[in-house]
Amino acid sequence: MVTVNALSEIAALMGDPARASMLQLLMDGRAHTASDLAHAAGVTAQTASGHLARMVEANLLAARAQGRNRFYRLASGEVAHVMESLMALAGENVPPASKSAAWRRDPDLRFCRTCYDHLAGQVGIAVTDALTKAGHIEPKGPRDWTLTDTGELFCQRIGVDVPGARRAGSRHFARQCLDWSERRPHISGSLGAAIADTFFRRGWAEKLRRSRTVRLTDSGRRAMGSHFGASLS
Repeated sequence: MVTVNALSEIAALMGDPARASMLQLLMDGRAHTASDLAHAAGVTAQTASGHLARMVEANLLAARAQGRNRFYRLASGEVAHVMESLMALAGENVPPASKSAAWRRDPDLRFCRTCYDHLAGQVGIAVTDALTKAGHIEPKGPRDWTLTDTGELFCQRIGVDVPGARRAGSRHFARQCLDWSERRPHISGSLGAAIADTFFRRGWAEKLRRSRTVRLTDSGRRAMGSHFGASLS
């Protein structure tokens, strides 16, 4: 059972503005240097080093050395899931996205982005809604989905590596991740990651450099219509 002290320690680590800025940058699923993270947080390299060490110790981040640099990334999909849920919770008192200045400032991020290693935003929700409507996934409790037999066939048809996703036994297979901009769950877990990988591998989507924003290509828009029955503006 999680103790109150352990819970409060993790909450305090994630709640610090500098550390929250670092975690938010790492939601792009990439590994970043300490310098990148210090810049994102607006702190000195020495201060950033202390923050990063604490988050590594708490298993929020994983670190690896490469040459003279040390790269950091989120330790797991669970950390990303918590971050996305916190962003959705923090946005509950914000005006609806379509009317807010934040939506107008960064509509591309809300249209399609990476949430760690899976798709989020309008595209991520459209994929999830299509899979649900077709009966390819079904709710499994309050936090997961089950991939149905028709879902297995559908994934096989469009090239999603379901066996590989099932072999990732250290994480959830099909997780419900609360989308912070749409405020509804999109599909995450190893299956969500495999679906995103299919989009990138088949040229349906492209990651933008140094950003969580994902660009849906022309072939991707056609695929959204032909495979998922979704028309996106």
